[in-house]
Amino acid sequence: MSLRPLHGHHAIRSRLAAAAADGRLPASLLFTGPRGVGKQRLALWLGQLLLCEQATRERLPEPCGGCLHCRNAARCAHPDLHWYFPLKLRKGSETPPEEVALDYAEAVRERMDAQGVWGGSDGSVGIYIRAVNALVLRAAMRPAMAARAVFVVGDAERMASQEASKEAANAFLKLLEEPPPGTTLVLTSSEPGLLLPTIRSRVVTVRVPRLSRDDMERFLDDPEVVRALGKRSREEAVQEAEGAPGRVFGDAAHEQAQAQGERLLRAALLPASPDGTAARVLVAAQQGGKGARGGFSSALDVLVRLLHDRAQQLAMAGEEGAARRIAASVLAVEEAKVRAHGNVNPQLLASQLLVTLHRALVP
Repeated sequence: MSLRPLHGHHAIRSRLAAAAADGRLPASLLFTGPRGVGKQRLALWLGQLLLCEQATRERLPEPCGGCLHCRNAARCAHPDLHWYFPLKLRKGSETPPEEVALDYAEAVRERMDAQGVWGGSDGSVGIYIRAVNALVLRAAMRPAMAARAVFVVGDAERMASQEASKEAANAFLKLLEEPPPGTTLVLTSSEPGLLLPTIRSRVVTVRVPRLSRDDMERFLDDPEVVRALGKRSREEAVQEAEGAPGRVFGDAAHEQAQAQGERLLRAALLPASPDGTAARVLVAAQQGGKGARGGFSSALDVLVRLLHDRAQQLAMAGEEGAARRIAASVLAVEEAKVRAHGNVNPQLLASQLLVTLHRALVP
């Protein structure tokens, strides 16, 4: 199986190709943008372009698609194109890098069997120290087949806290700052604010926007995509996706997070009465234990969007005071999102957050 064709992002692709042809492409990049817009797919496209000998030799704006390097890269089977993302690894803190590599090879094959369609990270898994160590060790080796090597790190904000291994952290930061000659690292993130500042300071950020209506229409011409629509019309799919083609395939975890975020907002808006307080306690209790941090983090992402939308609606209606209060409450949710990535019980965190939001949102 091969990755689905990359749609849209023409301006970014042209800039990246021109920079690569002129030798101006930064060695460490960070692709940011909304979930589902194709950041990891774009990073893999860049990897294919950099590994394509014909594109390099003839300064092509796209991979040739026919050479051995291109064919292997399209199947994510190129030995010099390495793809890391949040993954539940085998148990044991001393797992050898070779076994970590096998875990990732199997996970990549699963994504390829699904033709490059996968659900977003729900926060219950991460890019752990063992994966970071394996990445750093592999980057220190010479390319196996091509003249260079490319490393793609998807959902980089899920990189586990480096406090557990300062040696691994320092090695990764040094790799970002001074990659070996012929090595390109591309990180992607829908939540760049959760990345360590030491990482953000060492990469060049590229904003990946939503697809245009025309590009979404072309994406929906794919027969496999048409089958994924089910009973939805093309127009419904375009509206639901909001320029993020990855959302067309649906995501049960995303839908669950949407419902969970909406429940949190409704609970915060309940009146200051015994019934309202009891309802908030119940909603907080429904967030689950610390093993449910991933789903809770995703629900907080949804809550931020809902608060932004509500503040905008109130501002357009002339209720500027209420809009400002809601906008200010977003900071409390952002702080909760950061804490949710630590060893914090989601029930306790949700309870504290709902009290803060209630005070801010209900006069």
